[in-house]
Amino acid sequence: MVINKNMGWCDDPKSEFYNKLIKLPFKYNFERLYRSDNIYDIILVLNFNLNPVQKNKGSAIFIHIAKRNYKSTAGCIAINKKNLKKIVKKINKRTLIKIN
Repeated sequence: MVINKNMGWCDDPKSEFYNKLIKLPFKYNFERLYRSDNIYDIILVLNFNLNPVQKNKGSAIFIHIAKRNYKSTAGCIAINKKNLKKIVKKINKRTLIKIN
């Protein structure tokens, strides 16, 4: 996914777009996908609470680039950029990711 400054991910259960990609500006709460810390330069959207979406069950669950020193995330999986690029080259639409 190519991210631009006008993209976000709705994390507001009051919105009909909860746990979906949205265009900014947006009147409900959201996570901005364009970030100065570059952790979302590459994101893989996990199929968590997507089909069907259930309000308050979780949103914006991604695999993305780790912050320095692998600081904790708010529910995502973060790995270094080099390894994330390797994963991107090997996956396709049928790839299953098992999280233990």
